[in-house]
Amino acid sequence: GSDPYADLAVLSIKAGDSEFKPLPIVSSTDLKVGDPVIAIGNPFGLAGSVTTGIISQLGRTITEESSGGYAIADVIQITAPINPGNSGGPLLNCLGQVIGITTATVSGSEGLGLAIPSSTILREVGSLAYTGSYTNHPWLGITCADMSYDIAKVMGVNVTYGWLVQSVQGDGPAGRAGLLGGSRRVRVAGDNIMLGGDIIISVNGTRVVNGDDLFTYLERNTFPGQTVNLTIVRNGKLTDIPVKLGARPNPSS
Repeated sequence: GSDPYADLAVLSIKAGDSEFKPLPIVSSTDLKVGDPVIAIGNPFGLAGSVTTGIISQLGRTITEESSGGYAIADVIQITAPINPGNSGGPLLNCLGQVIGITTATVSGSEGLGLAIPSSTILREVGSLAYTGSYTNHPWLGITCADMSYDIAKVMGVNVTYGWLVQSVQGDGPAGRAGLLGGSRRVRVAGDNIMLGGDIIISVNGTRVVNGDDLFTYLERNTFPGQTVNLTIVRNGKLTDIPVKLGARPNPSS
């Protein structure tokens, strides 16, 4: 089975019981920035290569072609470079325990890699192995932009953090709940931004500084069908809006 929204797959291999020795998988929830990590893989066909580094940041969000434009949430950023052939290899802590699976590098960068955390692996592996898919990624049905000082200045608001709603899918969870997208396009600090939409500043009481925060919270703590409380800024006033989460559509849809 496979899940394009987490860049994960489970393979079935016919082998003797003694041919492979499994590595222990531990939770990634207690990882901290600065923790040492070890990446094992086959960069450029060089089998069994070992690379070391540290965790640069947690809770990153990336988008890959396989995910159909949807975000892959709660990604670990590491200093160990992940070259072609490394992707899909284990990311280990200093005890040799699996804390993630390497997934990608950022295009045009050196000395930087990304990995899917073991918390995601542990959550999905059973479903991938037995049903061939994982369909419990929560979905709001919105596109957004991270708030900034420049955007706040143009909008005339005193909120410089949060997630500014750009567009809302009318038949999606956020649309049915009444969230509003932007109504006018303005160029701000070199980017085209839709202004006039709601600003999401917290989810279930947890502060949302940017899109990474919201994606990571939803992925770690919620499932489709659950209702979350979004605190938004609309016309300068705080408003709480309950939203019943949906499940992400198929990447091809």
